[in-house]
Amino acid sequence: MKITKADFVISAVKPPQFPEDALPELALAGRSNVGKSSLINSLINRKNLARTSSKPGKTQTINFYLINDSFYFADVPGYGYAKVSKTQRAEWGKMMETYFTTRENLKGVVQIIDLRHPPTADDRTMYDFLKHYEIPVLVVATKADKIPKGKWQKHLKVVKEGLDLDPQDKILYYSSETKENKDQVWKLIREYLQLGTHPEQPE
Repeated sequence: MKITKADFVISAVKPPQFPEDALPELALAGRSNVGKSSLINSLINRKNLARTSSKPGKTQTINFYLINDSFYFADVPGYGYAKVSKTQRAEWGKMMETYFTTRENLKGVVQIIDLRHPPTADDRTMYDFLKHYEIPVLVVATKADKIPKGKWQKHLKVVKEGLDLDPQDKILYYSSETKENKDQVWKLIREYLQLGTHPEQPE
């Protein structure tokens, strides 16, 4: 997909602050420091539109990025960061639950998992939450460049089993460094944005 324009629009914490133009949205969710910002930047060929940080838990709002004036990426706060207070975690959880369950133009969620490690309890909780509310999910297992190519499928199997992945849901490995599988990720993103339902299994 050719990206001609990408703009940060707003950091929001409640529905009145969300964009009002009814364009389709795809949310990106994952543990703190799993590489959400790096994934966004690599997909849109920008170095720092989405701000990366060495400090997990820094993103405390839902950050909306308008892509090609036609759809939004919604970057939600990272989950599972132990050093955040229980009160703060509860506030984030309520904010994200409200967004996921009431946002009409949300077409799906890209759940980002670290390919190097089995999914955590927080990863599974997020996946189960999305399945419970019948929100389409695309699992992207990042940091593929950190392990040998010959072990990608083995690690991908561990992720599938750890999430108890629904056979209908798609999963792809990815590297923000090498752009491995970038075209395939964009193919599925386009389908989710256009259809708002589970796309057909790609070849």
